[in-house]
Amino acid sequence: MATSKIDDPRVIEFDVRTDEMLINMGPQHPSTHGVLRLVLRTDGEVVSDVEPHLGYLHRCAEKIGENLTARQWIPYTDRMDYLAAMNMNLGWSLVIEKLLEYDLPERGRHLRVIISEMGRIASHLVAMGTYGLDLGSFTPFLYGFREREKILNLFEEACGARLTYSYLTPGGATADLPVGWTDKCRQFLNQFKEVIPELHTLLTTNSIFVSRTAGIGVMSAKMAVDYGCTGPVLRGSGVYHDLRFHGEERYTEMYEGYVFDVICADPETGKYPESNYEFHGDSLDYPEIPRQAILGDCWHRFYVRMLEVVQSVRLIEQAIEKYEATSGDWGTPIKLVQKLPAKEAYMETEAPRGQMGFYVVGNGDSIPWRVRARSSSFCNLSVTAPLCQGILLADIPAIVGSLDVVMGEIDR
Repeated sequence: MATSKIDDPRVIEFDVRTDEMLINMGPQHPSTHGVLRLVLRTDGEVVSDVEPHLGYLHRCAEKIGENLTARQWIPYTDRMDYLAAMNMNLGWSLVIEKLLEYDLPERGRHLRVIISEMGRIASHLVAMGTYGLDLGSFTPFLYGFREREKILNLFEEACGARLTYSYLTPGGATADLPVGWTDKCRQFLNQFKEVIPELHTLLTTNSIFVSRTAGIGVMSAKMAVDYGCTGPVLRGSGVYHDLRFHGEERYTEMYEGYVFDVICADPETGKYPESNYEFHGDSLDYPEIPRQAILGDCWHRFYVRMLEVVQSVRLIEQAIEKYEATSGDWGTPIKLVQKLPAKEAYMETEAPRGQMGFYVVGNGDSIPWRVRARSSSFCNLSVTAPLCQGILLADIPAIVGSLDVVMGEIDR
């Protein structure tokens, strides 16, 4: 008589059970973008919860700002978002100028647009390159850093530094742009325009990259607003908000007379604004949105940064023309021991990662009574937990990388 399967001694029956496991991702993990520690609660390959742990880069920057003069604290802003140090310099300079009711000369205004938008391009190139690296593609990293090095060469000529610049200061800048600098900047922009389509080929339309990012980590517009997200993370969810248009007058007037687009998809159609900007005489065609992509997913957050690079190029070209056509002073840096009036001021700027705010309280002395900073990356990181619930373990780097956080700005 045939032996049934249940009676076969070679068959061992058992119940398959899994236990939840806590996994530490970071703080030295290469895809956590700095010393960020994520505690993952997993059931097999499925993640049920993510808890970010911060503080590994805490350096008491705000308390130090209450023991230094306004100009002396500029180098500490460099070390917040160290990938966009020029933009950090700008934010602190603007809030001090607001406190002092100082009006920047027009030539200095155009200089700041050039420098801050070059900083935005450099920052987004790092975001693009490291995001490809997170997902297993090494070539975009090399392309991105190759172009970034050219920007750093220009920054080095302007201020002598390549990472922490201390160039834009309250009252203007430490020095005017060197003779011939704008011509070199034009040369960079002209050759960079030809590189942008290559970057889109490497990642934006790459089928493997699309499959790893499209439809992953979808964040609705309501969730983005509720969690206080800003910058490309917010606009990637279809929320039309950019402080260069919608910010305080003292900041928006810096871009007065400039023409550029806010990169944000229409929530109803999912399409991005058609730009009338031309590359080498040809109209700029944006890569098509993959059919798998959902507004608010990782792919859209990446795509917004790629399109913002084009708008920064557009702004810099206009700023160079305005800068060269404007005579006069570029601004006079305030005195090292400039006394601050006994009042308060707060200012937010559109940094590459979102709204970066600085708060200062003066008391009639040269040293501020209070200094605080509002980090854009902190709010963007806070949405990690809801975005990562129910996803696969391998998708964690895709979601965290799409937020593009910098821990120096978060921890301070």
